[in-house]
Amino acid sequence: MADMSVHPYWELTFGKDGSVDTGERDALLRDVVQEVTDRNLTDLVIFAHGWNNTRATATALYTRFFAPFPTLLNGLTAPGDRPRVGYVGVIWPSLRFADEAPPFLAGLFTAADGPGLPPGTREALALAFPGREAVIGRLAELAERQPEDRARLEEFTGLVRTLVSPRPREGGRDGSADDAWARDTASEPTVPAMFTDSAVEVCGRFADALEATGSAPAPGLFGGALGRVWRGALELLRQGTYWEMKRRAGVVGRQGLGPAAGELAGRGPRVHLVGHSFGARLVAFAVGGLPDGVRVRSLTLLQGAFSHYAFSPRLPFAPRRGGVLEGTADRIDGPLVCCHSSHDSALGTLYPLASRLAGDADSLLGLDLTRWGALGYQGMRDMPGCPAVPLAEALEDGMPTDGCVNVDASEVVRSGGPPAGAHSDICHEELARVVLRAGLGMR
Repeated sequence: MADMSVHPYWELTFGKDGSVDTGERDALLRDVVQEVTDRNLTDLVIFAHGWNNTRATATALYTRFFAPFPTLLNGLTAPGDRPRVGYVGVIWPSLRFADEAPPFLAGLFTAADGPGLPPGTREALALAFPGREAVIGRLAELAERQPEDRARLEEFTGLVRTLVSPRPREGGRDGSADDAWARDTASEPTVPAMFTDSAVEVCGRFADALEATGSAPAPGLFGGALGRVWRGALELLRQGTYWEMKRRAGVVGRQGLGPAAGELAGRGPRVHLVGHSFGARLVAFAVGGLPDGVRVRSLTLLQGAFSHYAFSPRLPFAPRRGGVLEGTADRIDGPLVCCHSSHDSALGTLYPLASRLAGDADSLLGLDLTRWGALGYQGMRDMPGCPAVPLAEALEDGMPTDGCVNVDASEVVRSGGPPAGAHSDICHEELARVVLRAGLGMR
């Protein structure tokens, strides 16, 4: 790709069930063998985006994030020791609402004002949920009208429910389970409680959360009795579709990227996995999908949108159980790095509420939100021997050669308007250096 900031660069496309574009995969495998043989390719950085609507949006993210890598590689090592790095951008079917900034434009977008879906959101939903145009059309109509009728609010929440996939009870290791439960998924509801509890109460809770992020109502928009609740209903649509994207990320990671990354590692280069938001969940699950005996060199999570207990060997609220990704670090030769930011209001406020409402039928009873937190907000929890360091220290003193580390990136991941805050503010040279420090031990 002529406009890509790094070379060699490839893209690898997956369907929502983890199926891979076999043409792209086979060409990538051939090219990697040639690069290893002819140009001494030593390392392969594989990056998975979070919510993006199109290949062009994802490619723009990869262009921007990878841009500092050549200069950093040239300036931080002696020519004789310099690794030759290749890059892969993962393309998977996810969803970004049109009022949210893509990572390379974080800070320039603000939440949409006025009733209805943000411009472009209906089209994005149609891409993410093909064949559901009639349901999406009715959702858009109700969102625009916001009728003063509780039955229509109930209809809206019911339609959102029809967009998401049912959660299987068995297994849980395919990426569909609650990240804080590794073995016993029988107690999980097949449908999130946010779709079965009182629509008014659930949407009211989401409205509370939006106000906490500073996403204030537009003047004159919410004059009716149900006006404020309708604002929460729109957030329910957002969070409901993200619940589906979260589930999809695990499936694509374990069943799609894991086997593909294993094949690439078998061709010679050291493989480094990097992911943002739900893409962080995707690459984390990919480690579990590696073929037996295959390992990756490093795993770097940027604002990961999944449970901060996902990797825990023992859960504080269920000591006999571990997180769904327990033991993942054992399949990584180098470190497992979790970058987090206190400025990420999507993960600090909205994600815990949505996770709580998705995972517990008693979710509206005021349970402790720490049970449902995201690792991209405060880092991994209940991980023995997992140091917590500020970004500057990690870049100056380095990171562990193996095991895990929480890196507080709040000093650079800080820009973005409501409701997501700094969730997408990841295109920084400092974070590129984190990836290189984790994978190659470079300063």
